[in-house]
Amino acid sequence: MSKLDILYLTGSAESDFYCNLSRLYAQDSLTAIEKSNYNIHIAYITPDHQWRFPTSLSPENIAASKPMSLPDAMGLVITKNIDVVLPQMFCIPGMTHFRALFDLLNIPYIGNTPEVMAITANKAKAKAIVASAGVKVPYGEVLRLGDIPTIKPPAVVKPVSSDNSLGVTLVKDIKEYDAALKNAFEYAEEVIVEEYIELGREVRCGIIVKNGELVSLPLEEYLVDSKTKPVRDYADKLKLGNDGNLFLTAKDNIKAWIVDTNDPITQKVQEVAKKCHQALGCRHYSLFDFRIDPNGEPYFLEAGLYCSFAPKSVISSMSKAAGISLNELLEIAINATLSNKKAFRTYALYESAMM
Repeated sequence: MSKLDILYLTGSAESDFYCNLSRLYAQDSLTAIEKSNYNIHIAYITPDHQWRFPTSLSPENIAASKPMSLPDAMGLVITKNIDVVLPQMFCIPGMTHFRALFDLLNIPYIGNTPEVMAITANKAKAKAIVASAGVKVPYGEVLRLGDIPTIKPPAVVKPVSSDNSLGVTLVKDIKEYDAALKNAFEYAEEVIVEEYIELGREVRCGIIVKNGELVSLPLEEYLVDSKTKPVRDYADKLKLGNDGNLFLTAKDNIKAWIVDTNDPITQKVQEVAKKCHQALGCRHYSLFDFRIDPNGEPYFLEAGLYCSFAPKSVISSMSKAAGISLNELLEIAINATLSNKKAFRTYALYESAMM
């Protein structure tokens, strides 16, 4: 059996922060996966829109790699006969434009389409879509600079399109709105103000597609407390080390842990997560955050449609708890991706024959 050629699509066309975040997850994945079945290639994009093809993701190797323009890079990619792309970019262009680029090249990639990624990157649009499918969401409003919020505190203020809780503030008094809005507008041109859902709990639910079926994964729960930690912030997720590299803080079984599958909340959240997956048009996998109120009712907060296939990636951790190894998870995703391509080609041939 010949090896599959996999292209790790890494870096960021937007910022050094997202470059470092991409490198953090991609490097963990490259270290952990069984490489005997794959030929691994790396593409690394920088904010100056230059492409590099290093043999590893060490800073020294990246720096020594020849920078290339987009046309030259695409020419090189075509010669590599890539079977499947594994996107590892977390900036908006990486989630949308660069995935669309591989659609144009007819090279399949693991994960959701640019259209779905664009929708879920906008928290307000994602909420509206899942709400139309009958999923509970916090009541909220979208503000632009100069707008005045009408929701009475307590309320959560957050940028409409940022990740890792950047710019998120819990407002407990109306006098706190100005500072909270100023903070949120630093990260996006639109801001969501939404009612604060009392705790409860806060969990994530992952879905993978296996042999065409939606498979729910065990939940991951996060450390929150109605008095000391009512909402999660950036420091609960990422931290900059003394060496200048990012590392994950929510992977210590203290700030986050896998929920016992016998917990009554599990099935309830999994059913809602499947509704979200279908309503948003997800494929291959999906991941959703929920706030559980004191009555045990889940409220959709946002979608985070990422899986880096690294041991510390959320879907990887959930899959491990379900007895699915990292390598099996990657194999499932690759099979789903290549099956989609085969189905598309069959449909295209049928359409051509009917014309």
